[in-house]
Amino acid sequence: MFPLYGNKDAAWVAYLGLFVIQRRGQQRAGIKVADGCRVWGHKSMGLVSEVLWEEPLAIPTGSVASGNVRCSTTGSSVLSKAKPFLAHHG
Repeated sequence: MFPLYGNKDAAWVAYLGLFVIQRRGQQRAGIKVADGCRVWGHKSMGLVSEVLWEEPLAIPTGSVASGNVRCSTTGSSVLSKAKPFLAHHG
């Protein structure tokens, strides 16, 4: 997990941080970015460079981001288990 708060380039910094921690997981990657009004996210199976490439990262702007890389140690390897998750509270 690579969380970031209070940086105007949160998506880009989180992306770079995921490269640093990628040794922890090389199966799936994801990122969420918030700008105070909305949350944008992208996740998929594969390496950080395959999942979070330049075009998706050009979309979000915001000062809050959270990224995650993972390799399954137990159970199945499916996209539905890729993080970060987005939870809605009503």
